[in-house]
Amino acid sequence: MNFNQAVKLAIAGIKGNKMRSFLTMLGVIIGVSTVIILVSVGQGSTKQVTGQIESMGSNLISVSIRGRGGVSGLNYQEALKLGDRTGVSGAAPTISGNVTVKFGTKTVDTSLEGTNDKYATVRNQKTSSGRFLLPIDITYRQKVVLLGSEVSRELFGFGNPLNQEVKINGVKFKVIGILEEKGSSMGGSNDDKVLIPITTAMRLLANPQISSISIQAKTKEDVDTVVRQLEAALLRKFKDEDNYRVFNQAEMLSTVNQVTGTLTLMLGGIAGVSLLVGGIGIMNIMLVSVTERTREIGIRKAIGAKRRDIMRQFLVEAVVVSSIGGILGILIGFLGSKGLGSLLKISTVISPQVVLLAFGFSVLVGVFFGWFPANKAARLKPIDALRFE
Repeated sequence: MNFNQAVKLAIAGIKGNKMRSFLTMLGVIIGVSTVIILVSVGQGSTKQVTGQIESMGSNLISVSIRGRGGVSGLNYQEALKLGDRTGVSGAAPTISGNVTVKFGTKTVDTSLEGTNDKYATVRNQKTSSGRFLLPIDITYRQKVVLLGSEVSRELFGFGNPLNQEVKINGVKFKVIGILEEKGSSMGGSNDDKVLIPITTAMRLLANPQISSISIQAKTKEDVDTVVRQLEAALLRKFKDEDNYRVFNQAEMLSTVNQVTGTLTLMLGGIAGVSLLVGGIGIMNIMLVSVTERTREIGIRKAIGAKRRDIMRQFLVEAVVVSSIGGILGILIGFLGSKGLGSLLKISTVISPQVVLLAFGFSVLVGVFFGWFPANKAARLKPIDALRFE
């Protein structure tokens, strides 16, 4: 018996017992589809978070200051001085707080960031309309504001907010621009905020100390040098490394990739267990099939079928069942990942490598769990098989 004949017999057996064959495949179908869906969600989340970090700006270095004693930050000049060193193209100190923004009868509670004109390039923040902050706005503590897209929609709907006046904590500000949409991240929405000059924010929030500074290195090669210079300067200022933290974009990406990679691996492993369960189902049904077809095996052997022919027949049947289950699992996995992404509004990435791995594993499951029943069938003696009732 050649391979093609074995495949034809296997397909004929599947057609002859459609319900039983489907139930046998079900474990493999669920296993393969679950692996594809969960891994696609994990990889999609990794890509989405990585994109958000990269959108914050290139060669970005973030400085976070906890301070010591009564000193919990830097003043504006000290913060600018941190960025005044070789290899730095710009520094954007930031202070933040929660405020209430009002226009007419509409009110929005949102977050406020006070920063300078370098924020646009350092944090890769563009405007969809209007202008960004200018040095003159910082110097003269101008009461001007840029609205996040969410804040703009809630206050003005589809109207044009430019040159309109809004009140922030009761103080009048002129709208000079609308920030370009950036979507949501792990920390929440990036569009639910307003930007004002940092010098104005210090007065509005009654907070003269800066605890967050974004610094942009000129090139990737300059990042490590700049980080070392910043750490040395902050150590001289605060005397203790626990009072500040300096981390760069590469470290953030590495940490995120490690966490999401581990999560994706765990999800794939959990889904892979169902493939093993499906394999056990295949072995169980094949053992039943050997028992049911004992006389058939005896007749085949009596007319000249060799042990390897019987072995091949049952092994091919197991592989055909698992392979068809794998193909159906791939189709369901594609549809499921797309549907889940649309339903939960998350990004999913279907990797060809993962699809091939899941399908290959399903075939191996068929070989592994089909071998024992096939071997049992091949070892039956013709006389015993023919006497079987």
